[in-house]
Amino acid sequence: MDAIRERYGIQIEVFFPEAMGVEKMVRENGLNLFYNSVELRKLCCDVRKVEPLNRALKDLDAWMTGLRREQAVTRADVHKVEVDRDHGNIIKIHPLVDWNYDDVWDYIRKNNIPYNRLHKQGYPSIGCAPCTRAVKPGEDLRAGRWWWENPDTKECGLHLNTERNV
Repeated sequence: MDAIRERYGIQIEVFFPEAMGVEKMVRENGLNLFYNSVELRKLCCDVRKVEPLNRALKDLDAWMTGLRREQAVTRADVHKVEVDRDHGNIIKIHPLVDWNYDDVWDYIRKNNIPYNRLHKQGYPSIGCAPCTRAVKPGEDLRAGRWWWENPDTKECGLHLNTERNV
């Protein structure tokens, strides 16, 4: 985040999870609840990621993501422009949807774009610390995300209820 601020001279809005929600979740389900079931992992994602995103998007008409179809089977049908039903029918734009992994890294290198140093340590997909691990040689690029779950259902909830073909 600091590298982006410095490089582009912009202010970045930061949204944290609501402390009371995190405290309640941990009190009721334990600190490492996400390993116990898909439902509890999704609860954790909802409290820590989805709810802050909801606050960030509540007064906007559109938002942009870095989703790419090749990232996961759950993203195979993503279109460049969609209606985001979960966020008040705002427009959701995915300008990189047709890019592949090499396209992204070619652009980063050619344009000297700052990126997370964990990428150099074997993390091609980065999420929350306890739910992300480095991938092993030959593994899928998102194999390090929720590695204990079925790969066909691994999503955090940020990108689910969207109307396609806008």
